[in-house]
Amino acid sequence: MANHKSALKRIRSNEAKRLRNKYQHKTTRNAIKKLKSIASKEEASNELPKVVSMVDKLAKKNIIHNNKAANLKSQLAKHVASL
Repeated sequence: MANHKSALKRIRSNEAKRLRNKYQHKTTRNAIKKLKSIASKEEASNELPKVVSMVDKLAKKNIIHNNKAANLKSQLAKHVASL
């Protein structure tokens, strides 16, 4: 158990950040799945910038690694182009 007031605060803030990161990551994963399931090229092309933006935000906040973000964006762009 924490012995200092600052350590207790750190535990609280870490938990809040963990939950926020988890929510953002899960929301982005769901958006990626939704984009991959779209069959129409126009609809997928409209959705792609939104999903790419979400992925970029996760990378910027170090929720996912920059290279993983680049790989995801490349994979999604390739998928949309192949429709």
